[in-house]
Amino acid sequence: MNDIVQTPRQVALFRGINVGRAKRVAMADLRKLLGELGYSEVHTVLNSGNVVFGGQGVAPAESAVRIEEALVLKLGVAARVTVLDGARFAEIMAENSLLALAPDPSKLLVSVLNDPADRARLEALLALDWAPEALAAGKWAAYLWCPAGVLASRAAASVGTLLGDAVTSRNWSTMSRLHALLRGQDGP
Repeated sequence: MNDIVQTPRQVALFRGINVGRAKRVAMADLRKLLGELGYSEVHTVLNSGNVVFGGQGVAPAESAVRIEEALVLKLGVAARVTVLDGARFAEIMAENSLLALAPDPSKLLVSVLNDPADRARLEALLALDWAPEALAAGKWAAYLWCPAGVLASRAAASVGTLLGDAVTSRNWSTMSRLHALLRGQDGP
């Protein structure tokens, strides 16, 4: 009998690549880079720096450092990388309290924190009335309902200004696709 051992999976979220003309990275190059670092089962989602891969027993924080360094050394691109294991990603998905309020997943934003201590910095924003928008927070992410779109969102702009590089954001559709891949499924 053959035992199949599945490598614990991780997701890397790259901040700011392939947005406009700056920091252009081909997804094939990104997959190759992670493969060269020894990661397995490397899959990219969309063209904006979302990668699901086998973690090879490396802690997510160490994976983030390794990927950031290799990105600069091999591809000449400096970008902040947030790496989460499957359990933390599932926690972020489960803590979203705005799902009932947000019928359009492309306008529901998840801003993933690099450090849970940054959640305390959000307290002043959480106390404000953002209607018709909404802002909520879990331990590892802020959730923003942006009914007029993310680019027109006062709440999204405020979170971005407050946290800067300490956060990277994805819409709920992308997060759902990544979550499905982490669980070994092809779709949400």
